[in-house]
Amino acid sequence: MSTISLENLRPCLEGIIPAQLATVSADGIPNTTYVSQVDYVDARHVAVSFQFFNKTRENILAHPQAEVVVIHPVTAASYRLRLRYLRTETAGKVFERMKARLAGIASHTGMAGIFLLKGADIYEVEGIERIPGKELPDAPAARSLAPALRAATERIAAAQDLDSLFEATLLALRAEFDIAHAMVLMWDAAARKLFTVASHGYAVSGVGSEICLGEGVIGVAAEHLTPIRIPHFTTEFGYGRAIREEALQSELQAQVQQQIPFPGLDKPQCQLAAPITARGRLLGVLYVESPIDSRFNYDHEDILVSLALQLGLSMILLDAGGEPESPVVPVRETAPAGEPITVRHYQTDDSIFVGEDYLIKGVAGAILWRLLRVNQRAGRSDFSNRELRLDTSLRLPDIDDNLEARLILLRRRLEERCNWLALEKTGRGRFSMRLDRPVRLVEVGGEEDTGRPD
Repeated sequence: MSTISLENLRPCLEGIIPAQLATVSADGIPNTTYVSQVDYVDARHVAVSFQFFNKTRENILAHPQAEVVVIHPVTAASYRLRLRYLRTETAGKVFERMKARLAGIASHTGMAGIFLLKGADIYEVEGIERIPGKELPDAPAARSLAPALRAATERIAAAQDLDSLFEATLLALRAEFDIAHAMVLMWDAAARKLFTVASHGYAVSGVGSEICLGEGVIGVAAEHLTPIRIPHFTTEFGYGRAIREEALQSELQAQVQQQIPFPGLDKPQCQLAAPITARGRLLGVLYVESPIDSRFNYDHEDILVSLALQLGLSMILLDAGGEPESPVVPVRETAPAGEPITVRHYQTDDSIFVGEDYLIKGVAGAILWRLLRVNQRAGRSDFSNRELRLDTSLRLPDIDDNLEARLILLRRRLEERCNWLALEKTGRGRFSMRLDRPVRLVEVGGEEDTGRPD
């Protein structure tokens, strides 16, 4: 092994400049090809993506020696790595990481199901040689991110509830790492979708927008429970635009009206998604992006994974704090005055329309409909998380119901769309509904609510 450290060559393994892999057949005929991924495994090993059974594959199985040339994306310095093929992995951490990254790129380019990873070929690096040639000056040394990580974890650890936890996370990314575009998405196990619950750096918050499992960088990171970083990728369409155009082409006009625009950049040059997990369970995804090429490196990936893990642990700890056992006492209050606003509830998907405008759907929509009905029938505006969990009509899952996250989502959507209706926290596990206008409730798929108490 040469004195050049493989660790110091990690910028060359980002895939910004394609690597060239050279092999030789059993009868001595050489072959070179470009490879999509040369992945750092540890100080003595790399993994090369195996996607097709081609000449390279045939050669390496017959003659396990190979050489790969990698190029530094800033200095243009070239390095030749002498490799010895050891094995092909079709499962495990390295394989899943490479598979997820390839699937994330394929999903964004519309090539899902075509760019498939068959295996991760593991090679031992037997030597590293610097190839003579003209080089450019290296970039200035980056600042240490350790102090920023410490400050970020302190912010997150100080959060007292889920709402402040999300805000602390986004604030830490902006203040400590100068990351201008970020969002937190929560996992809805029943719908098998992720929904945006908090974001910063966008013209619209996108709270309530959804991503399906396996869709794009975010959905693939969630599906494989592994971080995905695409340091130099440019997507032709942003999430929201792509979803909307696909729906239009399918003539699903009604569904388009119910799409909350995804807040992502139209053309991100760099993307990084880390799954939020706890005890092996998916809770959500922490996602950052940038319009600057190669904005996030492997250090940023390690940082985001660390923050996502702490976020997941904090969510579990906050949820374990329990809720008040005392019931909410029904109190009839004075009805608001003014012209009634029509609120429609569609039973098929629990979507809510205020007037002609779409507001929310799913469990959050079912919760709002329940609150409005109770308020109209019993004149009550104080509620608790506990009573919502006990209400079987809401169809909350037995585990991972994410009730608090759904209430945060609902509250923020109301702040953006309905200045006359708000949910306000009054204590741990308690909140009140402020209603400044009378409402006329209409059930679509059922009978119209007359407003008379049961």
